[in-house]
Amino acid sequence: MTSDEPQAAILQVTGLRKAFRRGSEHVRALHDVSFSLGVGEVVGLTGPSGSGKTTLLNVLCGWERSDAGTVVYRGRTIGSPADLPWKEVAIVPQDVALLEELSIEQNVRLPVRLGDGLGAFLGDVAPLLDELGLAHLASRLPGEASLGEQQRAGLARAVVLRPALLLADEPTAHQDEGWTKVVMGLLRSLAASGTTCLVTTHDPDAAEFLDRALVMRDGALGDAAG
Repeated sequence: MTSDEPQAAILQVTGLRKAFRRGSEHVRALHDVSFSLGVGEVVGLTGPSGSGKTTLLNVLCGWERSDAGTVVYRGRTIGSPADLPWKEVAIVPQDVALLEELSIEQNVRLPVRLGDGLGAFLGDVAPLLDELGLAHLASRLPGEASLGEQQRAGLARAVVLRPALLLADEPTAHQDEGWTKVVMGLLRSLAASGTTCLVTTHDPDAAEFLDRALVMRDGALGDAAG
């Protein structure tokens, strides 16, 4: 842990280790990964492909179990998806995972329909769709939108209830330069309202929107930048 990390942590990660076998090869996916995230931070998770970024996100949300170490969210140890309060946490996976039978707008509204946290819902989703350039696609199915538009719809679905913690895996991977700035600008706006964002990214245009960056290499964290 570095001295510039936040003191009031919403998420505390200590000593995570994860390894698996790929044929005869022993792969060290995570090695003694420790860091914390403060309320309202936008933190980048950078590093080359295969460095462990997606594995780390999967462990943070309980989709994969670590071999050692702990993940603590607001004082609660996370070992499985059931341990997370999903009204407060949202995920943007690399696989956009929109429901093909629902329109773009219906996909974005889905967390409102499924959850009971309606107190956090601000009402009309139209401003969010408009901000992300999706208003003209509201009634279309995901298959009628580009991959970049689908990715922005997935982000809109994740943030519609204003989560306390957002874990986003390459949310600008399919965006051109202009839309990268829109997507990252939205995350900064959410952070100003208290949402903590951990974002894996290879996108140099995202760097200006980050409070700091954690660099992964071969499953371990290097020096933090910011």
